[in-house]
Amino acid sequence: MKESPYIDIHCHLDICENRDEIIKRAEERGVGIIINQGINPDSNRKSLRYSLESNVVKPALGLYPIDALKMSDPEIEAEIEFIKRKKNLILAIGEVGIDFKEDEFQHERQKDIFKKMIALSKEMGKPIIVHSRKAEEESISILEEMRAKKVIMHCFSGKFNLIKKIISHGWYLTVPTNVKYSQQFQSLAKEVPLAQLFCETDSPYLHPDKLKDNEPSNVIESYNMLAIIKGLPLDDVRAMVWKNYQRVFEE
Repeated sequence: MKESPYIDIHCHLDICENRDEIIKRAEERGVGIIINQGINPDSNRKSLRYSLESNVVKPALGLYPIDALKMSDPEIEAEIEFIKRKKNLILAIGEVGIDFKEDEFQHERQKDIFKKMIALSKEMGKPIIVHSRKAEEESISILEEMRAKKVIMHCFSGKFNLIKKIISHGWYLTVPTNVKYSQQFQSLAKEVPLAQLFCETDSPYLHPDKLKDNEPSNVIESYNMLAIIKGLPLDDVRAMVWKNYQRVFEE
């Protein structure tokens, strides 16, 4: 029986150094799927290109909330139309969401753009990968209002009552590689059912050993920590996360 591949559900290859080398290292360590996130028109096109250059790279296309604020409404609509035309080439809508880290980040406009991204994911029948920094409650409220289905909350840092809401909706959360030292993500990994978890690196960020540049091969650290926290063999964790992937992206 073939081993289930490791999956990095969220990374940014366009800002990683030595991209070809890190993809090769990931493949050598058993990472079979790397979902690269598009955050603006330029990175969306790069995400598509990388997927054509490597069998393991799969593209998600989206508009990161802060990047989207720099765009006019016609520019946003044009990018939505571009994404629609690529329906058969992409796995997900992402990275999209809300970011309230700074007060000047035009909160209401962000919410309106996020609603457009959710509507796009529903129209295309694609999962949506959500960024919700300092806006966890607002993000969940909008997802509920829009009746979103296949939702992956990336690097979710909200309170446990919000995590329970995510679980109750049948949505998914990610365990980033900094779970190796982050008590917050260790607690999340403990509380969330394995059937609703994915692993990610957010490369080049969130290195498991607090070093400069993270890379997709390090996603194995998330799987290792999940195995420890759940008290399961690593192969069982790999198989379950693979089933989650099939359920979300292939059904």
